[in-house]
Amino acid sequence: MSKAAAKTKKTSAKTATRKVGPLMYGRDILVEALEREGVEVIFAYPGGASMEIHQSLTKSRIRTILPRHEQGGSFAAEGYARATGKAGVCMATSGPGATNLVTAIADAYMDSCPLVAITGQVNQSMIGRGAFQETDMIGVTLPIVKHSYLVTDINDLPRIVKEAFYIAQSGRPGPVVIDLPKNIQQARTQPVWLTHEEMRAGLPGYNPDIFADELALNEIIGLIAKAERPVLYCGGGIVTSGAAAELKKFAEATGIPVTTTLMGIGAFPENHELSLRWLGMHGAAFANWAVNGEYEHRKSFNDPQVKIKDGCDLLLALGVRFDDRVTGAFSEFAKGATIVHLDVDASELNKNKRAHLPVVGDVKDALTRLNKLLTKRPVGKKFGAWHAQIAEWKAKAPFAYVVTSEIANSDHVKDHMKGSEDEVILPQMVIEMLHELTKGEAYITTGVGQHQMWSGQWYPCKYPRQFITSGGLGSMGYGYPAALGVKVAHPDKQVVDIDGDGSFLMNIQELATANVEKIAAKAIILNNQHLGMVVQWEDNFYAGNRGHTYLGNPDDRAQVYPDYVRVCNSFNVPCERVMFKRDLKAALQRMLEAKTPYVLDVCTPYSEHVLPFIPAGRTVADMIWKY
Repeated sequence: MSKAAAKTKKTSAKTATRKVGPLMYGRDILVEALEREGVEVIFAYPGGASMEIHQSLTKSRIRTILPRHEQGGSFAAEGYARATGKAGVCMATSGPGATNLVTAIADAYMDSCPLVAITGQVNQSMIGRGAFQETDMIGVTLPIVKHSYLVTDINDLPRIVKEAFYIAQSGRPGPVVIDLPKNIQQARTQPVWLTHEEMRAGLPGYNPDIFADELALNEIIGLIAKAERPVLYCGGGIVTSGAAAELKKFAEATGIPVTTTLMGIGAFPENHELSLRWLGMHGAAFANWAVNGEYEHRKSFNDPQVKIKDGCDLLLALGVRFDDRVTGAFSEFAKGATIVHLDVDASELNKNKRAHLPVVGDVKDALTRLNKLLTKRPVGKKFGAWHAQIAEWKAKAPFAYVVTSEIANSDHVKDHMKGSEDEVILPQMVIEMLHELTKGEAYITTGVGQHQMWSGQWYPCKYPRQFITSGGLGSMGYGYPAALGVKVAHPDKQVVDIDGDGSFLMNIQELATANVEKIAAKAIILNNQHLGMVVQWEDNFYAGNRGHTYLGNPDDRAQVYPDYVRVCNSFNVPCERVMFKRDLKAALQRMLEAKTPYVLDVCTPYSEHVLPFIPAGRTVADMIWKY
């Protein structure tokens, strides 16, 4: 047979596997393509350029949830994705509807969250003419997506949707945008449904299946055998790759302590004896010391750094970005250690911190193979002296809080809590009690700020995907919409958004979504009437001068403003305010027992700071960890 004949035969066989459907509208093709990808729910707000698709969704088995703001819907889609590992799907119309998705797209990009964002677009004939509600979504989102598509041919639609989900969910996950002009939605064709193999063949430049070199893995085992003070430093890559079980097996086989990033919380059980919890700007002091060493406290940044005890001599960094909120000054982070950095994304290697052994590969595959190597080459060391040092650090500086007389006698406490030291509610108390009442089994989402850090500190997580927060982008308003997405994914689980009054207010309209859609996600507002994290920085670096960080009513500072009880009740969502410690436990219990959405507005003092605290760009030598 000639080469040409063989090629023709091969092409014919390949074409024969395709399934050609009946004549369909573009809008119906899109919805069927979503169904074929296993989409269960879409968070979608209609408009002129997307209403055609909504007409098709009314006839679909996909659950369409109507958010009250496009940003709320896209954050909810992120919450769904983070809780399941499957791509979350959101949709909006063109122009302002589409641009309202941009924050969540950027958030998903920073946190490696699989998200498919579908936007309506004006007719192709009007693109570039400044048409009503026209925005170049491909151009707007170019730096913050894993990939994007402007659909110009209806026949490409089945392939584009299949590719979008594959790209969003494979390798290092991320967001994909599909921009769909209205005339394509209204056009008709016979769709050709590609197989997975055909779709992958059409993406020759994209290969997410990257595996670590065997020689590098053997070298890692050798480095562990030589080490005296190793630490595993693990990030969100462990969670997204589904490698938590492999990490636990590896840590227990080697006896290496494990610390995580904020995004990696739950990747390793935080109640495990090898857990160092999480590290960084507001992470555990003992985790920061284990990585960087302990230093004599400096009264001034100009004082010399005097090391008291050494940190790790081997840092195994798995699925992390060496984010600046973890490292502080890059040059000083883990300065005395040999650094191994394993990540599926080669662009992260040597980006922020140079590794002695950079390894490109899927972390789950790498840990699976490392565990097999350990059965052949077990590490004989027990690292007893290192564990003893870490135990000493844990005893010296556990997460702690104190009700000081300064807090109890502050004007804010006197205004709202009558200045009673025994009755003041600190934010940490609320989260600690929530953990006790839920036995550590709840899914936790957060907004961004002090409450986010306290949630990470005082709600130790046992499972991956249990702690869901906006890490890299730090998006206020994330917490409650994300909780809706998590609750939709896991309707039988307790889902609680721990929020601040500033963050919660930014997407408070999603209480309507929760009520109407019967999504029983709960929210705790740690209400200090201020932008607490900014206040903390003002206290530390600006002599306490307030630069527009007060969120209450300046004409009546004794008033809790806004009145969340009345606002929530207007949405038919139960809400109660808690001002005294004696009322807290019963109120939390009522919230947890509710079968509906429920909000707890807890008044807390704004003068409380999150500790430990390493100032941005500084080092562990500058860490404030004592009250």
